[in-house]
Formats: sequence, C-alpha cells, structure tokens
Amino acid sequence: MAVKIRLSRQGAKKRPQYLVVAVDSSKKRDGAVLEKFGHYYPKAKLAADKVKVDLEAIKAWIAKGAQPTQTVGHLLKTLAK
Repeated sequence: MAVKIRLSRQGAKKRPQYLVVAVDSSKKRDGAVLEKFGHYYPKAKLAADKVKVDLEAIKAWIAKGAQPTQTVGHLLKTLAK
C-alpha cells in the first residue's frame, strides 16, 4: 500500500477549503482517509489562517514512507520558512 499526503476538497462552489490528509494512493481524492493533519484555506484573508497543519505528524508519516503530492510539498516548504 503506497500512502500519499494530499489535499481533499471540501467547501462550497467558489469557496474552496481543503483538508491535508494521508490516504492510500489507489483511493479517490475524497475517499477513505488514514489520518487528517489539518486544513488549507486558499482564500483566507490573513496569511496565518491559510494553512494550519500538524507538521510533526506529517514528518512521522514521511519517515514511514508516505509521499507528499507536489502541492502539499510546496505548502510544507512555505511553512518551513
């Protein structure tokens, strides 16, 4: 089982919200979740409110072999700064 750390779409039309989750790579985007790490609101007014995730839990999953998607990888790099 290959695990991916990716975004799961939530929210209404033209008001996107995403959960940062760990899922089996063969599952659908909004399918069964192994663990939730936090959320991403791209349209939040304050930069501090855009991304809130548990970095320690994500690092633990990456240590176990989980692969972040390109988008999640970019979010993690911006948080690390």
